[in-house]
Amino acid sequence: MWQSCSPETIKIKQETDIVTARQVGRNMSRQLGFGTIMQSRIATSISELARNIYLYAGSGTITIEPIEKNGVIGLQMTAIDAGPGIPDIRKALEDGYSTSGALGAGLPGVRRMMDEFEIHSSREEGTRVVVVKWNSPLEEGRDKW
Repeated sequence: MWQSCSPETIKIKQETDIVTARQVGRNMSRQLGFGTIMQSRIATSISELARNIYLYAGSGTITIEPIEKNGVIGLQMTAIDAGPGIPDIRKALEDGYSTSGALGAGLPGVRRMMDEFEIHSSREEGTRVVVVKWNSPLEEGRDKW
């Protein structure tokens, strides 16, 4: 089933691209058998990552791809931009911190919703965030309640 889903890369250049990335992630997570709550978490995380690219870097990409490890299917999202980088990653991962006047729930929220979270950022290379959500039967069982 998961082999039938091909990786998709969405270029983020304008605000409507955020919606496109979100829809691609929701559709792919549905195809992979994620429950509705996990589909929403995946879509929300993609939306936050894409919005950060749009707001802070101007442009970049979101790649959404199915993965498998030890017989468990997952969805990996990679957000890449060539923007100015994040000056203080530790601060950016604190709840409530924002340089744009927003709520500051973006990166900390994504980190909480995903099973794996990795971020690299520098002024020279921009920012790369890789997150993974595993389709755990235990998690899916919680979806039904």
